[in-house]
Amino acid sequence: MTATATAPVPAIADRTRPFVPALEGMRAMAALGVLLTHVAFQTGATNTPVFGRIWGRFDMAVAVFFGLSGFLLWRPHAAAARGIGSAPSVGHYLRHRAARILPAYWAVVVAVLVLLPNAAGTAGFRVWLANLALLQVFVPLTLTDGLTQMWSLSVEVAFYLALPLLAFAMRWLRGPAARWRARAVLAFGLLCLGWNFLPVPTPDAIHADNWLPGYLPWFAAGMLLAELADSAHSQSRLRRILRNRPLLWTIALVAFLLSATDLAGPMGLTRAHPWQYVAKMGFGALIGFCLLAPLILDNRPRRRLESRTAATLGRWSYGIFLWHLAILSIVFPVFGILPFQGNFGYVLALTIGLTLPVAAASYAFIEDPARRLARRWDRRRVRESPILAR
Repeated sequence: MTATATAPVPAIADRTRPFVPALEGMRAMAALGVLLTHVAFQTGATNTPVFGRIWGRFDMAVAVFFGLSGFLLWRPHAAAARGIGSAPSVGHYLRHRAARILPAYWAVVVAVLVLLPNAAGTAGFRVWLANLALLQVFVPLTLTDGLTQMWSLSVEVAFYLALPLLAFAMRWLRGPAARWRARAVLAFGLLCLGWNFLPVPTPDAIHADNWLPGYLPWFAAGMLLAELADSAHSQSRLRRILRNRPLLWTIALVAFLLSATDLAGPMGLTRAHPWQYVAKMGFGALIGFCLLAPLILDNRPRRRLESRTAATLGRWSYGIFLWHLAILSIVFPVFGILPFQGNFGYVLALTIGLTLPVAAASYAFIEDPARRLARRWDRRRVRESPILAR
């Protein structure tokens, strides 16, 4: 999981509604899904018959995170292409992404590399630099205990940096030509499914299938929803189908169950064949798209995903993602539990119970203040600049 934008976004089916609260609840579920799959792996639950593969495939929650990022960050560009508002400047965009991601992330990296015994004892300069700079997927042997989940954040930050370039590449599809944007995004996502077939040279212990191009289909699923959200054909047959939550969520469930088979490759750290990688990326894109589409394209209330509890967990979701592996590594020695020897439910409950207050503190004392600081800086720039104030 990754971290995604949490600022209010324009409504979809009803543009007078300034926020899509169900997305907060979905973000919370994705964060807990990532936590669940790591607990399952470290307790050995992924080795149990039938259900083991299902627990192991909750890593597909990352596809939901990436889809959310694709939608929320591409939405201003999709809207601006149709004359609805304007996209933020590159400087504003990058500044707010950095404020959202880096302070809490750096706090976790420092805490783990200084305090966690298994990580602190092996963390040299290269490990520190790669983790602080979010370059783990490019620098060999720098994913360390308590921080191994950060590969996905490294990929997501690469998407943040690539997004202005993608927006620039589609700058010609504006006004009347904007009707081609959804097709262009779909074609782009399908094209990226073939990334793993390319002979990309990499250093030892580094695989190009962990780089951004391999995961662009998951981001493209959200980008496609951003394009469909602002389509002028709001009552089209396709849109009515995509609002059908029982149908779309059933498709997502089927895709998830298929991803738990050999079609999507082996569990754990074993590399898949290229065709299995394509299947996994395709299933992930379908899961993200089908889970998010009814929430984005239909403004009917979703009671459970919009509840106070879901909204609170959504705000804490980035902290849950950041801290849960460090907490999990502490649970085993503190409570006298041997890794890979069972106790899945017990360890899951302990990890959730200890991670939530840490995530809450991360949000209250680091994440929210950092975002507020970035907003105050923007307001000060507007007041001090006659041009920006116009």
